[in-house]
Amino acid sequence: MVGMARDKVTITLDRQKARAAMDLSGGRSVSAVIDIALDRLIRTERLRHDIAAYGLQPLTEDELLLSDLPVRLDLGDEDVDYDAIYGTTP
Repeated sequence: MVGMARDKVTITLDRQKARAAMDLSGGRSVSAVIDIALDRLIRTERLRHDIAAYGLQPLTEDELLLSDLPVRLDLGDEDVDYDAIYGTTP
């Protein structure tokens, strides 16, 4: 986010984990990696809370009726030979 206040802090961390996180995320500094990690944690926890809250609310009659509607799944990939790409499964 642009213009957000930033504070300098002192933390204790595992340098190997920090380096691995930098390599995986493309972060140029430990600060950048921590910022990425915090953003992802916030998004994940918000989603987890939303899912938990949704699970507490029972489905309405209209929502239950929607599940009975016929659905045609068309990925538009008839020309893709998935067996050639991924092999066949037994």
